[in-house]
Amino acid sequence: MPDFGRSDDPRVQSQLDRLAKLSVPQGRFGLETMRAMMERLGNPHRKLPPVFHVAGTNGKGSTCAFLRAMLEAEGYKVHVTTSPHLVRYNERIRVAGKLIEDARLAELLKEVLDTCEDLGPSFFEVTIAAAFTEFARVPADACVVEVGLGGRLDATNVLEPEVLAACGIAALGLDHERFLLAPEEGVPEEPIARIAFEKAGIAKRGAPLVTYGGRLNPREAKAAIESVAQSQGAELFDWWNVLEQGGNSGEFMYCERERELDFPKPSLSGEHQYLNAGLAIAMLRAQSKLAVSFKAAELGLMRANWPARMQHLRTGPLTALTASQVWLDGGHNPSAGEAISKHFDGPVHLILGMLDNKNPRALLDPLGDRVRSLRIVPVPGHDAHPASAFGPDAVTADNLEEALLSLPSDDFPVLIAGSLYLAGEALKLNDEIPD
Repeated sequence: MPDFGRSDDPRVQSQLDRLAKLSVPQGRFGLETMRAMMERLGNPHRKLPPVFHVAGTNGKGSTCAFLRAMLEAEGYKVHVTTSPHLVRYNERIRVAGKLIEDARLAELLKEVLDTCEDLGPSFFEVTIAAAFTEFARVPADACVVEVGLGGRLDATNVLEPEVLAACGIAALGLDHERFLLAPEEGVPEEPIARIAFEKAGIAKRGAPLVTYGGRLNPREAKAAIESVAQSQGAELFDWWNVLEQGGNSGEFMYCERERELDFPKPSLSGEHQYLNAGLAIAMLRAQSKLAVSFKAAELGLMRANWPARMQHLRTGPLTALTASQVWLDGGHNPSAGEAISKHFDGPVHLILGMLDNKNPRALLDPLGDRVRSLRIVPVPGHDAHPASAFGPDAVTADNLEEALLSLPSDDFPVLIAGSLYLAGEALKLNDEIPD
């Protein structure tokens, strides 16, 4: 079941209760309902400032964080819509740099639901309709829009060429197979090519489509993206591998065509963030609607913040329960597992909570024998795998607090991972509410 969120504000909660009663809460593929909603709401998607539209299996949220930080470092006001939220529904809608306030959120959701509820919209369709409606009304210089699921048939893909500055595709991997690999005529049959085809569906005529260049995408995926770009009349903008210099402690080189640019280490932890940072840089360089200086890109790299992605939790009520460093990541698929594994070069205590529709080996296999201990916790409000799904060494804990209190006394770091919903619970318990 999706997380509709809870609010201390009764005005917001009454609208969240309405969202929870929608006929298709899990979402759907197809743009017919979303287009009808846009028409009733006055087509706000046609009145947005220049939009940076980001798809991908992993890394699209981090790419959006880098884009926002770079644009804001240039002095621009930026609207952002991302998903899911970690603690508060408000996180999904950032208006001109600030999370939407409760009073306005309640009014906005009520307006969208009152206008469109009879169309039977999904939770995500209402969310995106609300975001676009507000973005069209409040002055700003740019929009950053994260795709929810897939791309081609995602609710955000009502965006039209006239408002787009650039479209980007972050790292590809297998996830949400039930939706993205559903049988359909005229689409690629090879799984990773089909995933690439769905993500590339955000391509629009006249807007640059930015992808990882070099060997970062499998040949089948690259061919699928190129085919979609050509059919849509989108300019394909490739950038070369981000070449790390000095690993996690050094700067990195961004390469495109005949240009090589040196940038500082990104603020977000993890080797994979070099790629997400590079994608954000490439999207800004590929477009011509907004000027962004090299200095602003540098500052944005160092200022970007994206909670629950290899986040080192600060001192708080939760981390006080152990003497070890505590890291948090919402990753839950094999690609995320590979990225996480590169961050830890020694033993780690792993606290996992994974929804029961996810692969329980997704994080365990990449970490291999570095898992010093394994504790399995519930994911509040969701159906999750039991400890038995993770092998004989897994131990059950009733909650995160119990898991941390039961850890051995040593200096090995702790990783809480497996679900963004669990990550949200950890942030709430540690008093680190995203703002």
